[in-house]
Amino acid sequence: MSFRWVFTQPENGDAVEHLEQALFPRNGSARARKLSEASARTLARLLALRGVTTYEDARHFFRSDLTALHDPFLMKDMEEASTRLARAVRNQEKVVVYGDYDVDGTTATAIVYGFLKRFGVNVSHYIPHRFKEGYGISEDGIQYAIDSRSDLIVSVDCGITAVEEAKFAREKGIDLVICDHHTAGDEIPDAVAVLDPKRPDCSYPFDGLSGAGVGFKLIQATLTKLGLPQDVAFEYLDLLAISIASDIVPIVDENRIMMRAGLQMLNERPRIGIKALMNLIKMDIGKVSTSNIVFSIGPRINAAGRMGDAGTAMQLLIADSYEEASAFAHELEEINKRRRRTDTKTMEQAMLQIDEHIDMNACSSVVLHHPDWHLGVIGIVASRLVDQYCRPAVMLSTVDGKIKGSARSVKGFNIYNALKECEDLLIQFGGHEFAAGLTMEEDKLDAFRERFNGIVQQRMCDEDFLPELAVDAEIALDQIDVHFWKVLSQFEPFGPLNLRPVFVSRGVQVVGNPVIVGRNHLKLRVMQNGSGAFDAIGFNLGEHLEAVRACQNGCLDVAFSVDENTWRNRTSLQLQVLDLQVNSEMGTVMTSINRADA
Repeated sequence: MSFRWVFTQPENGDAVEHLEQALFPRNGSARARKLSEASARTLARLLALRGVTTYEDARHFFRSDLTALHDPFLMKDMEEASTRLARAVRNQEKVVVYGDYDVDGTTATAIVYGFLKRFGVNVSHYIPHRFKEGYGISEDGIQYAIDSRSDLIVSVDCGITAVEEAKFAREKGIDLVICDHHTAGDEIPDAVAVLDPKRPDCSYPFDGLSGAGVGFKLIQATLTKLGLPQDVAFEYLDLLAISIASDIVPIVDENRIMMRAGLQMLNERPRIGIKALMNLIKMDIGKVSTSNIVFSIGPRINAAGRMGDAGTAMQLLIADSYEEASAFAHELEEINKRRRRTDTKTMEQAMLQIDEHIDMNACSSVVLHHPDWHLGVIGIVASRLVDQYCRPAVMLSTVDGKIKGSARSVKGFNIYNALKECEDLLIQFGGHEFAAGLTMEEDKLDAFRERFNGIVQQRMCDEDFLPELAVDAEIALDQIDVHFWKVLSQFEPFGPLNLRPVFVSRGVQVVGNPVIVGRNHLKLRVMQNGSGAFDAIGFNLGEHLEAVRACQNGCLDVAFSVDENTWRNRTSLQLQVLDLQVNSEMGTVMTSINRADA
C-alpha cells in the first residue's frame, strides 16, 4: 500500500528559527557546533511540530522529571477519594479493587492492589469475565464485595457510566470510589468520589491519562493524606508505563514523564512477573522500548482477557516469587498462541465477506457480522481492516441472542460520536474517538449498517479514504550522523502526539542488490549525493522489490524513520522505510545527464 505524503507544518513558524538559535547556537557548546546548520534547523522544526516553542518548553521536553507531575488534588473529587482510601488504610478495612480485563485495566488493578497490600490492607481484586459479565462494574461484582464483607470498592479503568450500579452499591452499604478515564455520560454516578479527567466539570490540567494513570494519581494523593513520601507511588511506574504504551494514550505532558521513568524501571529493575515474561520471550532487560511493550509485552498480558478470563495476567503482575511468575508467564504465552490462531482465522473470514459482499469503491465503512466470531479478537481485526482499507470498521458477533462488537476508526472521524447518532438502534455503547464497543438487538443490524455508513459518507471526503503518511521534514541523508542521533533519540519515548519523526529524502540511490528477508520485509542499502551508505529495512514492503531493483541514477524517494540496529554486537544507525516512491522524472533527468557526460 502506498501513502499520500502530507508534510506537517508547525502552528508557530517563527518558533523554528527561535529554537535553532536558542538551542543550537553556532558559538554555543561543542555538541551544538558539531551539528550542521541543516541538522539544527531540522531538530528545531521537530520541536515546533510538537508544540515546543521556547527554550523553557524545550528544557521541560528534554529534562523534566517526576517533580514536574501535576498536583493530584487538582482533579475533581480527589479530596474525597484520597480521604476515603486513606481511612481504609488506617483502619485496615476490607477493600475490593475492581478492574477491567485489558492491559490498562489489569495493570491499574495491580497498581492499586499492590499499594494497599503493601500497607497490610485486607485487599482483593475483581476483574469481570469478558463474556459472562462484559465490560464495567456489574451487580455481580458488587455482590462479590457484599459476600466478602468488604467496606469499599475502588474501580479502575471503568465506572464512569455505572449510574445504576453505583445506586445498587449505595443501597447495599458499600462505598464506591471510581477511577476512570473514558468519556463521561450525561449523568455522573452517585459514588463517594468519581475521578475522571474527562469529566466536563473537572479542571485537571491533563485529560490524557490512562486508567492506570488515574489510579496512580489516587495513590499519590492518598500518600499525601497519610503523610508519606511520593517515592512509594513511583515503585509502580513500570506497570504504569505498560499501561500508557498499550492503551495508546498521548505521550505528552505527564504521560511522557511517567513513561520515561517507567521505561527506566523496566530496564533496570522490572518486577518479578514482568521479568519472568521478558525472560520467556527472550527480551533483553536494558533494551526495553515503547515498541517492545506495544508489540510484545502488552499483547501477552492482554491475551488472557481477550480470550475470556484476565486472571492469569493479574496473577503474573502481582506474583511474589519468580517460580510462580514463570508458571503464569508460560500460561500466558500459550493463551496468546491460541489468541493468534483465532485472530488469523477471523481475519481470513472477514476478508472473504468483504470480497463476496462489499464493493469497497462504493462503501464508506466496513460493518461485518458473523455469529461465531470470538469477541476477544474482533477489535484487533477491526483495527487491521482500518489499516487496510482506510475506513471505519465495525466487527460484530452474536452472544446470547444479542449482537456485540468492536468499532475502530481513522484519523478525523470520531467513532464514539457516530455511535451516539445511532443510539436509538443500540442497547449500549461506549468508548472514545478511535475505538468503541457496542451492543444491539439482532433485528437492528441492517438499519445500523445503513445509518452508520451514511454518517461516515457524510463526514468524510474522497481524500480521507486515501491512507496518509504524516511527514515531519525533508532532509538529506548526510544530515543523519551520530550528533544528529544523540539529540533525536532524546525525543523518546514515542507515541500518540509525539510520534517517531518521519523524514523524506529524495533522489536516493540504491547500493547493491535489495533482497526480501523474513516475512516479506524489504532490505536494501541507500545513499544520496555521495553520502555514506545506510542500511534500510522496509517491514512488509516486499511488493516494492522489483521496482526498487529497477531504480537507477537516484530516482527513488524514500519516507523513513531513524533508529539504532544492533547486529553481532555492532550498533549502527538504520533507516526504517515506511514508504517508497519511484520518481520517474528524476530518473529521466539523471539518465540524460549521464549520457551527456559520456
